[in-house]
Formats: sequence, structure tokens, C-alpha cells
Amino acid sequence: MEVPIIFASVVTCPHCGHMRRETMPVDTCQFFYECGQRKTLLKPKSGDCCVFCSYGSVPCPSIQGGRCYS
Repeated sequence: MEVPIIFASVVTCPHCGHMRRETMPVDTCQFFYECGQRKTLLKPKSGDCCVFCSYGSVPCPSIQGGRCYS
């Protein structure tokens, strides 16, 4: 049975704790994300393909599906 891919993630800013629900791109990895509160530019942690894998509540669709486009 195939597990459905989740396309929504809650991104949490590591600097101020601001949380926002976002829709993740289907076929690309998002490298930058601006915090909605402090306007801080977030980048993936070392070893992660995108900001959703680093700061999101669920990994990006690429990782969930067993592939990464980065």
C-alpha cells in the first residue's frame, strides 16, 4: 500500500518561533524561506535538501516519495 504524500507543512522559524502553514512545491526543493514575522531568511541545514526538511513539520514531497531533486 502506497502512503499518500503530504503537501502541507508548518514551518517554524528557529530564531523567533513564528509558525506558518505552507504548501510545499511538488517537484522542486525550496532553498529559501522568509520568516513571516521577523523577515529572517531561512536556508536548509547542512545535509537537508530544503527548508521544509529543516524547519517544517513534515519533510518535503521529494523526500517523502524517496527522491530528491536538489
